[in-house]
Amino acid sequence: MLVLVAPGQGAQTPGFLTPWLELPGAADRLGAWSDAIGLDLAHYGTQADADAIRDTAVAQPLLVAAGILSAAALGDIAPGAVAGHSVGEITAAAYAGVLDDTAALTLVRKRGLAMAEAAAITETGMSALLGGDPEVSVAHLEKLGLTPANMNGAGQIVAAGTMEQLAALNEDKPEGVRKVVPLKVAGAFHTHHMGPAVDKLAEAAKELVPGDPKVIYVSNKDGHAVATGAEVLERLVGQVANPVRWDLCMETFKELGVTALIEACPGGTLTGLAKRALPGVKTLALKTPDDLDAARELIAEHA
Repeated sequence: MLVLVAPGQGAQTPGFLTPWLELPGAADRLGAWSDAIGLDLAHYGTQADADAIRDTAVAQPLLVAAGILSAAALGDIAPGAVAGHSVGEITAAAYAGVLDDTAALTLVRKRGLAMAEAAAITETGMSALLGGDPEVSVAHLEKLGLTPANMNGAGQIVAAGTMEQLAALNEDKPEGVRKVVPLKVAGAFHTHHMGPAVDKLAEAAKELVPGDPKVIYVSNKDGHAVATGAEVLERLVGQVANPVRWDLCMETFKELGVTALIEACPGGTLTGLAKRALPGVKTLALKTPDDLDAARELIAEHA
């Protein structure tokens, strides 16, 4: 049982798309997507610096493009299930056939712009808590006025809120938490601060005609498999202001009997969580095209 997953914001690094554009047809596909959404994805994926690709309006389409491009390089694969973390859910919707590639890029471009606008209203951010008991940490965050925006499992929670609230967290960590790590994102995503973006995304979604998932699509909202394209789209809209329950997604992977997990480019974060939360499951992160042969071997064994 193979699960194909797509990472969320913060996974991008300067120049990470450079080797992928050397694959046959990759530059042409990226160019067509760039024209469709009015954003030079090749520039941002190969030449832009860390600050430029930290911009929410840039990072989100860049990650979805990378996820679609890298998965396509694996050839015609048949995973048992797909899922994505935060913006990676749009990538997963493309994998599942809910949205075609251009529709996925068009939606994520509007999502990124709307969330960047919402983030500009108040200075906010996100920090990862490493270690500690989830119940203790969540209660502590709520006491500080912070939202547990990502429940990632494997001992990791991401807190979101104002910069003042995050500074207070840094000074007053929950009991058992080893470290608080600020994330390279430009807002308190998956909280009430993103409310204005929900309305804009709902309008954008009205222009799309989703298909029903062709494989099991596991949702961030509650870890449930979603059967219809209409519900996937509805969840993608509400997701920007709701917590990401990646812990519940991994519980569903377990229930489905997952034996292998491949994370699309820029992979690493979700395979790291899976190694701790899904012992015995083989994992592979697509970082460069050099990882494709090993990924194909894993697919041959587990898909």
